[in-house]
Amino acid sequence: MAIRIVEGERYNAAFVGGSNPFIEEVDARLPTKKYTVTFQPGDIRVEVDPADLPYGRDGLPGSILDIALAHDVDIDHACGGVCACSTCHVILRQGAESCNEATEDEEDMLDSAPGLELHSRLGCQCVPDGSTDVVVEVPEWNRNLVKEAHH
Repeated sequence: MAIRIVEGERYNAAFVGGSNPFIEEVDARLPTKKYTVTFQPGDIRVEVDPADLPYGRDGLPGSILDIALAHDVDIDHACGGVCACSTCHVILRQGAESCNEATEDEEDMLDSAPGLELHSRLGCQCVPDGSTDVVVEVPEWNRNLVKEAHH
């Protein structure tokens, strides 16, 4: 899977948990300044510093999933963040305009997510550009209350 970052560095699949050769390239603009992501419920506020991206290896660099996992916000992601399932479904309550457009592949995966809304996205594919703060709701069915200890 190729990932093209507009107005920034070019990242490749080595930065994500794996790759999905069956989906189209994703255009995403990484932030150039700090911004805040608030995860609902719980009002968990996270300051995102572009210098720290990517945080991990699951989802696109700078994606909602990448940010959440780096700050101990649990979002299920059965496929490892490669747009091959809908378990990381989130709803953007604020700041949707600052995120990359959903690809047809993402929309196809979202079709199988319960509780789909107008601003539903896959956390692994949704990359805010930092132009505004973002509020993300993790749907109730996706809140994993059981957590394994790190190995």
